[in-house]
Parts: sequence; structure tokens; C-alpha cells
Amino acid sequence: MGRYFVQRVIAFLPTLLGVSILVFLAIRLVPGDQITAQLGTEAGMLTANQRAALEEYYGLDKPLLEQYFSWLGNAVQGNLGFSIRHGQPVTQLILDRFPVTVELAILSVFIALMIGLPIGIMSAIRHNTFIDLFGRIFSMLGLAVPNFLLGTLIIYVLSVYFGILPNSGNYTAFTQDPLLNLQQLIFPASAMGFSFASSVMRMTRSSMLEVLGEDYVRTARAKGLRERAVVLRHALRNALIPVVTLIGVEIGGLLGGAFITESIFSLPGIGRLAVNAISQREYALVQGVTLFIALNFVIINLAVDLIYAAIDPRISYDR
Repeated sequence: MGRYFVQRVIAFLPTLLGVSILVFLAIRLVPGDQITAQLGTEAGMLTANQRAALEEYYGLDKPLLEQYFSWLGNAVQGNLGFSIRHGQPVTQLILDRFPVTVELAILSVFIALMIGLPIGIMSAIRHNTFIDLFGRIFSMLGLAVPNFLLGTLIIYVLSVYFGILPNSGNYTAFTQDPLLNLQQLIFPASAMGFSFASSVMRMTRSSMLEVLGEDYVRTARAKGLRERAVVLRHALRNALIPVVTLIGVEIGGLLGGAFITESIFSLPGIGRLAVNAISQREYALVQGVTLFIALNFVIINLAVDLIYAAIDPRISYDR
């Protein structure tokens, strides 16, 4: 397992390198430069000497290849640059916003699993019954209703009919007030978890239907095992492989920031930070956040591969 872990880490390095190159080049294909983005219309009033001095200060006078390796070298050391508008290092901004996104992702996945897994299992066990019909209708609704619409409806219903106003710019960290923090995050997590629950339900149902028809499941039943033991110990464990893959992809996306949900509920997460950085053309911040999101995906994919072995004993990384 340790050897496999090292091999995967080494294999992921070219991925991160490719992402860093794409991000670095893409941000520079946008018309204008960092000086224009910072000064706006006042950039046109700069003299040639003033602009040259600013280009030297930001390193824009150097060749593109030299700029890239300079940024990459600093990034490897944990220095992702400095945000002019926020007046803070990019690394510190990301670390300050990341806990919000992590907590929102965990709550969303928890809600999705608590809803999607049971419905998917029951739909597969009670195939072509009313329960199965309910599960399929639920999955279609979850996939059809976008997160931003569901989030807006939640805010509207809570504020108009119940007089409850969800978080509106006064976010409270979990360490300060855990109860208030959960109250602020439960509604955006529910909006995101509902859609994800439908995907979990569909994947669980299809995977369970396939596994329940396998020979080893019929053998377990023939041996006289209880139906609950057959479903949970034999069928579900093997059916979870594609579900774990789906969860890994979803968590990677959530850790990248659910910018629409974070914007609707005014949550200071990674997604909202990235959107604001793009609109404000914060070069260093956009590059840093994107590279950080790519790193999250790499770590999640590695974790999913290791979880496979824990779920299915047939999977081994010893060789």
C-alpha cells in the first residue's frame, strides 16, 4: 500500500504541473494586464517611465517563461503571491476561506448520503414497486431542480412564511459558536445535498440491481442467510464501488467551491473568493485558488483509490 501511495503521488505531479501551466497561460490571454486591472482607467494616465517601473515591480518586464518559473518556484514553497485588493497573501486568504467550504461540503455529502443511500437500496430491493417509483421520481426532481433555484426558494420560504432570515453576510465560524454556525450552513448544505442525493440514489439503485443478480448473492440466500445480511454484507459492500467514485468526484467539486450557493447565502468560501478574484482580475489570487482546487482533486482521487481496497477485499495494491 505504501509503495502504491508513493507511485500515485509521483504520477500526480505532472497533472499539477500541467494545471499550473494552463492557469498561468489562460490568465495572461485575457486582454489587459495586472496594472490595468489594479488601476482601472487611471492606468491610461501613467507615463512610460511609471508603467515601466510598475512592470518591473510586478515582474511583467521579464519573459513569459521566466515569469512562470518564478511563480512556480514560489508556489512550491507555499508562496502563491499577494492580493492587492485584499491586502493579504494569497495563501492566507485561501486558508481562511477553506474551512467554510470544507464544512459546507461535509454537510452536503452527509445529507446526500443519509437520503440517497437508503432510497437507492430500497428502490433496488423493491424493484418495480411503489417505493421504486417514488425513488425514481425523487431522483428526477433532484436532477431537474438546479441548486441556485432551490437555494433561492429556501430563502424565500423561510423569510416570507416563517420570518427566518438565513445567513446574510454575518457568517459565524464553528469555533466561535457551533450551534449558530450549523444553523447558517444547514440550508445551503440542504440545497446542495438534495441534488447530490438524487445522483447517489440513481447510482446506488443501478449498482445494487446489478449486484443482486450475481451468483454469490444467490448462493448467500441459498445458504439460509437473512435478507438483511445478504443485502448489507454481500450486496451493498460490492455495490458501493461506483458510489464511492461518485462521492469522490462530488467532494472534489465541492471543495473547489460551490460559488453559486456560497454567493446566494453570502458564505465566505473558496468558490465565492474565486469568482470575485476573476471579476476583479486578481491574477495571483486566480492562479493560487485554481492550483489549490486542482490539488484538492488530486488528494481526493488518491483517497478514493485507497478506499476501494478497504471496501472490496478483491482489490489489492500490493503488487
